[in-house]
Amino acid sequence: MELNSIVVVSLHEPKERVWGQLVALTQAGVTVRGIDLNSFDDFVRQVKRDAEDLVGLATIFYPMQRLERIALDEPQGSIPSLSQTFERQVGRSLLEYLAAMTEAEP
Repeated sequence: MELNSIVVVSLHEPKERVWGQLVALTQAGVTVRGIDLNSFDDFVRQVKRDAEDLVGLATIFYPMQRLERIALDEPQGSIPSLSQTFERQVGRSLLEYLAAMTEAEP
């Protein structure tokens, strides 16, 4: 996995999945700038609705003992990846959106 890749991180205890940008991967754990996968549709709707105001993503560290797996956000045959879905609905890639958020931060 390359840093800044868009990934889905599967965690356990409690079980959850997080979608977003891989910020760091070390022996201690993984840092992701993203959202709970269950919130993906709401996040996209909010980004589209609030085009003037950028909606933030949380940067969170998860310790290695919670990590179940990390998967690249890739299309599966004719099924688009979450990143492709985001780009199609919002009009720009997630990485472009995150770069704009970084520029807008004080």
